[in-house]
Amino acid sequence: MTTPEVHPMAAGHIPSYVVAADGSDFLFNFMAVFTVVMVLLIGVAYFSLHALPERMAHKSNHPQFQLVGILALLALFTHNNVFWIAAILIAGFQIPDLVSPLRAIADAIRGQRGTAASPAGQGTPPQPIQGSASAQGQAVAGGADR
Repeated sequence: MTTPEVHPMAAGHIPSYVVAADGSDFLFNFMAVFTVVMVLLIGVAYFSLHALPERMAHKSNHPQFQLVGILALLALFTHNNVFWIAAILIAGFQIPDLVSPLRAIADAIRGQRGTAASPAGQGTPPQPIQGSASAQGQAVAGGADR
């Protein structure tokens, strides 16, 4: 066997990306591996970005953690960015508690009126304070009905 002779017009150096006679294609193999790695990296970045509001809410122990998680999932599956923006805004800011000051004001007014404040969440009406005129009148009226 003799070695094949090089064509007289061939270049002295052939670049590495030119396919060799044995069928090995370095550029194709490199691009196949590169494409698979890039698809995986882009997927990881995409899912990490969509999990960002949920991680923020979890770190700060946000009271609306479940709402943030639902909005992030809706944004992931529907590709609707409004849900993701709403989730990141809710996770980033604490909604002020407006009920507690109003409840304190109502309890203070009840205290000035002469009735005891009822605990939150119970449906029992406030009991009158013993010794007031309205409490004595109710005791007499309650005893007459029996």
